[in-house]
Amino acid sequence: VQLQASGGGLVQAGGSLRLSCAASGRTFSRYVMGWFRQAPGKERSFVTAINWGGGNMIYSDAVKGRFIISRDNAENTVYLQMNSLKPEDTAVYYCAAGQYYGSDPRIYEYWGQGTLVTVSN
Repeated sequence: VQLQASGGGLVQAGGSLRLSCAASGRTFSRYVMGWFRQAPGKERSFVTAINWGGGNMIYSDAVKGRFIISRDNAENTVYLQMNSLKPEDTAVYYCAAGQYYGSDPRIYEYWGQGTLVTVSN
């Protein structure tokens, strides 16, 4: 499956952005979808994931209550709505697809190219 992330940009602290990740190739609904991020000089970290049908989501403590993941299996797209953004949310955001549900990046088989989110003070 091929993944294409989009929607990143520059936003002021307190603002919102919505990222999208469009999938092509194999059956989208068969995959768990996740979002990860990598800030400058740091390792890639888990943000959120959503299960195959979209009924279950998990979030990192850093984004819980501010970010919302959703998916549209008819459109082969997963979304990340980011609210109340903070400068520490600045990172390249990656979407990923895998067969297993969890926060470990090693269980995700396919990765998008990343989209940069910059949050200014």
